[in-house]
Amino acid sequence: MATNTTPRKSAEESAETVTDTAAARPERTTRRAPALVGPPLGEGQEPVTVTLSHHLRIDGTDFTPGAEITVSPDYARRLRGQGFTART
Repeated sequence: MATNTTPRKSAEESAETVTDTAAARPERTTRRAPALVGPPLGEGQEPVTVTLSHHLRIDGTDFTPGAEITVSPDYARRLRGQGFTART
């Protein structure tokens, strides 16, 4: 049977370590939505802004209903066909 030879820290030492780590950690900032979501634009295409009617996760980013995202025209057409965009 193996034994652990590492000395154990006291409660005060571990509390100091936690306090120092939390103080050194930068504050969290909210991530802004990327300029263009989904597949890249094709040659000569202009981006289109659409409003979502349902929750959608694109490339690991969650978008809530009512969010406006900028996508390529082809991707906007696919989202409309699948019912993810709000009617305007």
